[in-house]
Amino acid sequence: MEVNPPKQEHLLALKVMRLTKPTLFTNIPVTCEEKDLPGDLFNQLMRDDPSTVNGAEILMLGEMLTLPQNFGNIFLGETFSSYISVHNDSNQVVKDILVKADLQTSSQRLNLSASNAAVAELKPDCCIDDVIHHEVKEIGTHILVCAVSYTTQCGEKMYFRKFFKFQVLKPLDVKTKFYNAETDEVFLEAQIQNITTSPMFMEKVSLEPSIMYNVAELNSVSQAGECVTTFGSRAYLQPMDTRQYLYCLKPKKEFAEKAGIIKGVTVIGKLDIVWKTNLGERGRLQTSQLQRMAPGYGDVRLSLEAIPDTVNLEEPFHITCKITNCSSERTMDLVLEMCNTNSIHWCGISGRQLGKLHPSSSLCLALTLLSSVQGLQSISGLRLTDTFLKRTYEYDDIAQVCVVSSAIKVES
Repeated sequence: MEVNPPKQEHLLALKVMRLTKPTLFTNIPVTCEEKDLPGDLFNQLMRDDPSTVNGAEILMLGEMLTLPQNFGNIFLGETFSSYISVHNDSNQVVKDILVKADLQTSSQRLNLSASNAAVAELKPDCCIDDVIHHEVKEIGTHILVCAVSYTTQCGEKMYFRKFFKFQVLKPLDVKTKFYNAETDEVFLEAQIQNITTSPMFMEKVSLEPSIMYNVAELNSVSQAGECVTTFGSRAYLQPMDTRQYLYCLKPKKEFAEKAGIIKGVTVIGKLDIVWKTNLGERGRLQTSQLQRMAPGYGDVRLSLEAIPDTVNLEEPFHITCKITNCSSERTMDLVLEMCNTNSIHWCGISGRQLGKLHPSSSLCLALTLLSSVQGLQSISGLRLTDTFLKRTYEYDDIAQVCVVSSAIKVES
């Protein structure tokens, strides 16, 4: 009968501990009325408990910090820190000790060891310590692989490994919505939800625009000459709470003049989110490039450059239109027609020639009109005809204007 040799004991012991901040300990009060059997016993125990606040023993307010009792949760964007210790449990000197720590993710294997050099010798009851840090950038399963190799006094080479498996969770749920304005501006609404079990202090939420845009944050208001955030003085985000951030992106001047280029831009930028949890543990996430659906303007785009908010009834007022040839190849020969509606009447000659408009170029046009009906009126009835292709483009409801009685003075 074959007998397997006994497994040889290793001379070194490996210990791995995660380094995290302590947590606030909350005492759970147990009390009763004085006429009950325990009398004042429970209340006296709470008064003697060092974790309670004097005079507020039953309010579950803690004064103590406790060290982590388990591995805990690790969230994407946080820094994973671990303490690795190799201890010589034997009574002999061990030589050529090499400790290696690798982190295996679903896509790569990373070496986290501070040094790859071997330690010449390790005396009995001595240890080799190392602290590793890694900013977690992937969700899912992670495996910390710690390998130790050494040589005994007899010259025998020994080797062993230990595996520590943990899951990386997603801390935030980020949803985005895009709104394309007629003036080539893009409004981005970002909804950020805390999907962890603890509050977060939102240190920074910013948008890094793409090369073609400038960004303006719309998450603050001016009060008494000071800029005040719309979220109030406390920037905490409770578990499962959602906060909405708004940004306005405007095309840079050198790109705004090129209608064909800015029209097809889908890449807007990326969000940079920084938060703190517990006792100041920092986390950071940066989204991938956010993309919008490019607006479809067709071959010819008409937008308003200037229009009054309020006008007098039956009195002429002026607007300025911008006509853009969105085609990148074809020159257009345009004719402008103005069609009256029940409330809006155009002043001027309909059917006039605007001339040739080259690809990706624009022209501004000043027009005069008046309204015969009070109230909020929609400006409609503009027609552009390309005489080359015999194609007509209709523009209705391009803007609204408030019409008031001429007896009411309109502020300029």
